[in-house]
Amino acid sequence: MTIAPIVRKVRTKAAPERAFDVFANHIGAWWPKGNGVAARPLDTVYIEPKAGGRWVEIDRDGNETPWGKVLTWSPPVRLVLAWQLNADFVYDPELVTEVEIAFVPDAAGGTEVTLTHSGLERLGSAAEKQVASIASGWSRMVERFAGQADGESDEAACFWKRLC
Repeated sequence: MTIAPIVRKVRTKAAPERAFDVFANHIGAWWPKGNGVAARPLDTVYIEPKAGGRWVEIDRDGNETPWGKVLTWSPPVRLVLAWQLNADFVYDPELVTEVEIAFVPDAAGGTEVTLTHSGLERLGSAAEKQVASIASGWSRMVERFAGQADGESDEAACFWKRLC
C-alpha cells in the first residue's frame, strides 16, 4: 500500500533565512501548547540545530518526549525531520516517516514554504485512518508558523523587534 504524501504550502513575508529560523529554531514559539503526545502537558517543542539532532517536546517539568530526529539541516533552504511517532502518536525509534520543509524565495522578497510529509504507509494498518488527522494538523501548523514568521502575534513582535 502506498499513501500519497501530505503537502502543505504557505507563503510568508519573511525572507528564507528568517522563515527557516522561525520554523526550526523557534518552533516552540508557534507550536500550540496543547498539541503534545506526552502524558504531561506540553510546554515547548525543540529541534536540535544539526543533522542527527533531536526533535522533542518538553513538558512543564522539563521532561522530554522524543518525536524524531533531524535528517537534513540545510539553512536557509531545507529541513528534513524523521517523524518517529506511530499511528497512536507514540514514539517508535524503529519507525521513520519524513517531514521535509523547503524554503524558496519568492519575487516579493518573501518565502514559499512547502511542508511534505511522506512515507505514511509505514504507519501500518492504521495509516489510512490517521492520515486525515495528520493532514489537518499540518494545515493548522503551517498557518501558525506563517503568522509567527510574519510577526502577526504579540510574541512574534516582541521577539523580532526586541520590544519586550
